[in-house]
Amino acid sequence: MAVKESHRERQARATKEQVARAARGLFAEQGYVATTIAAISAAAEIPAQTIYSAFGNKPAILREIARIWIAEADTRRLAQESLQLEDPAERLRSAAHWQTRQFETGIDVIQIYQEAARADARMAEEMQRVWDAREQELKIFLKSFKGQLKPRALDLFLACTAAEIYRLLVLDRHWPVEDYETWLGDTLVSQLLP
Repeated sequence: MAVKESHRERQARATKEQVARAARGLFAEQGYVATTIAAISAAAEIPAQTIYSAFGNKPAILREIARIWIAEADTRRLAQESLQLEDPAERLRSAAHWQTRQFETGIDVIQIYQEAARADARMAEEMQRVWDAREQELKIFLKSFKGQLKPRALDLFLACTAAEIYRLLVLDRHWPVEDYETWLGDTLVSQLLP
């Protein structure tokens, strides 16, 4: 049975989300390093002291941005659903769908994390932990193919799903997202299946 959230808890969560959404826009527009808590305060229309009390610092705000992004992208559920698919090619195309969904809803968050990691050693460590966790989840997904994949399937999957490729094709070359997803699905099938 779910524990009912109090009015104060709902209010605190709503404030955090308001701050995170304002900060996400500023980080993407002005850069993580250049954005101040004062600027976030003004954009969110939340007093700076409230932001400091709720988060403490910019890295904590970025973590909240990432939490909201992952929840909205719903990729964990999509990945679990893809495990139910019997056909290996269909399962890889499903992976292309949830990977595309993750990029489509959060390429800006990835770019913000990359900038933060270049500027702050703690954020670099955190980003590495995130990539390591992603790799562990992908190992579980790929293990579900039970030997049906080519050697180095994990390396090939990581190379095909690099954020830089999405950025190049969709943002720089202006591919429709649907075309990217189709290309990614075709590429994963041709590269990972014998």
